[in-house]
Amino acid sequence: MSWLHFVSYFFGGACLANTIPHLVSGLRGEPFQSPFAKPRGEGLSSSTVNVLWGFFNLVVGYLLVCRVGEFSLLDIGDVAALGLGALLLSLFCARRFGQFHGGNTPTGS
Repeated sequence: MSWLHFVSYFFGGACLANTIPHLVSGLRGEPFQSPFAKPRGEGLSSSTVNVLWGFFNLVVGYLLVCRVGEFSLLDIGDVAALGLGALLLSLFCARRFGQFHGGNTPTGS
């Protein structure tokens, strides 16, 4: 297996993780930050934009994971690459967007 497959699975995991907040916000009819807002990544985009952005991330994640190489849930390397991509993007987003939604406040303060 090529190391490029692991890179593809890493970014596929990141895209799949990014699908969740956008689709959930959009389906709930709530605005959420997106790359299309003003200011970029800080302002809010409509629920419709978030559904479209979330679905786009889902498609790209699918293509990167399922159409590159032969991804296997039984292969620890494949799963580790995908999981690491999802985890790192999730942690980045938690810190980045937590400032807008109170998620960076320590518990009990």
